[in-house]
Amino acid sequence: MKRREFLKSCAASPVALKTLSGRGLFRGEKPVYDAKGLPTRVLGKTGISVPLLGLGAGSRFCAVEDPGKSVEILTQALDHGFYYWDTAHDYGEGKAISEERLGLVLRDRRKEVFLSTKTHARTYDGAMHDLEESLKRLQTDRLDIWNVHEVLSSEDAEKIGAAGGVLEALHKAKDEKVTRFIGFSGHSSSEAMTALAERHDFDMMLIALNHYEDHSGDMERGAIPAAAAKGLGINVIKVIRPREKVAGLDPADLLRYALSLPYVCAAVIGTDSVEVLKKNAGTIKNFKVLGPEEMKKIRAGLSPFFEDWALPWMCPGYRDGMKV
Repeated sequence: MKRREFLKSCAASPVALKTLSGRGLFRGEKPVYDAKGLPTRVLGKTGISVPLLGLGAGSRFCAVEDPGKSVEILTQALDHGFYYWDTAHDYGEGKAISEERLGLVLRDRRKEVFLSTKTHARTYDGAMHDLEESLKRLQTDRLDIWNVHEVLSSEDAEKIGAAGGVLEALHKAKDEKVTRFIGFSGHSSSEAMTALAERHDFDMMLIALNHYEDHSGDMERGAIPAAAAKGLGINVIKVIRPREKVAGLDPADLLRYALSLPYVCAAVIGTDSVEVLKKNAGTIKNFKVLGPEEMKKIRAGLSPFFEDWALPWMCPGYRDGMKV
């Protein structure tokens, strides 16, 4: 599927047609990223600098019922320097579809956003269908990162890289410049994430912290160093979730912990209000890497968390970005 075919399919939508003909973003206009003074890091071999925190547009964001409020959150995100946005084809709750909400702002400010979305499909055809729909919803003709969503196991990793699988679609989209970079995300298996990083040519990895069973391996000491060895940009998710189960854990400390891990570029945080944006900006404005003793203390505080599987999002069957 050629890039011009994507554009042709997008133009079939009245909304997309208006965007394509009226904005000029699709004639080679260069991105203009502005971190507004927030600290940034280079996202691995992509060479792109992104703020230490990215805006997560999953379940928390989709829980915002008023579309106008979600637009305000996104607008304020850019105005505060949070230009790395992470969403997925599957993210939605009720009538709130994450990609559609982002599209309301992207149609006017696309060049200001480093945009990432994901496909949960495992076949070439399924992924291409998702990509076409994602572009229409987002009101753009291009992505910055397109990810395989939620790698579950070693068997799943094999399926992703098989002939006719989703990885072929990612490489096709990158070759046709529909996406600049490709990556993958995962929550539960360090082995699967390591296998994908080592066997294939990805640009980035989005990986959960504090969100795995012991037998699935160690994300911090296994998958992350393996991805770093291949030059992948590494962003982390689920970094503040332990606060829901362990009393006394400060979300700001959990953010600092995640951002102090070796090789980590940024943490993607679910965002449901302007207040959260402002608080996060304050947390990272003067960020300094934690020392060994501080890291050890936070690890000790997390111990009860790994022993309790009562949280729905830690249980089998959980789908990221969706209410269960």
